[in-house]
Amino acid sequence: MTTTADLYDERGDELQSLELQLQDLGGRMRFSGPVRTIRCRNDNGLVKATLATPGDGAVLVVDGGGSMASALMGDMIAASAVANGWAGVVINGPVRDRTALAALDLGVKALGSNPRKSAKDGAGEADAVVSFGGVDFRPGAMLWADEDGVLVAR
Repeated sequence: MTTTADLYDERGDELQSLELQLQDLGGRMRFSGPVRTIRCRNDNGLVKATLATPGDGAVLVVDGGGSMASALMGDMIAASAVANGWAGVVINGPVRDRTALAALDLGVKALGSNPRKSAKDGAGEADAVVSFGGVDFRPGAMLWADEDGVLVAR
């Protein structure tokens, strides 16, 4: 995979660059795929349900509103994502089970970690445009991620 730095040098303003500094927490540092989205806050019911469906190489972008109150993904949900063919997950919020996540073949970028479980009511919205870190994540847009950051096609 081409690095995000080289991709940006090649394509420039065709791409949005995520200003938010996320931690690399999965076993795959470089990943790319079409965007799928969820907007939720302190409730990972939709995240769990979505990652249990065929991913076909997509990247799930979860806008947790930047809340660090509870994890939006842990090892069991991430293992489901791997089994269902997701390339990665980008989370504007925390995860848990960092050691287990690092052993999975899944790209995971998140704000950090919190051992606290989230609610599981399924509150939130799927497949809508979500915006954070100066980027509008539109379902179907291409996303590239590596150690330098995240780029998304406009």
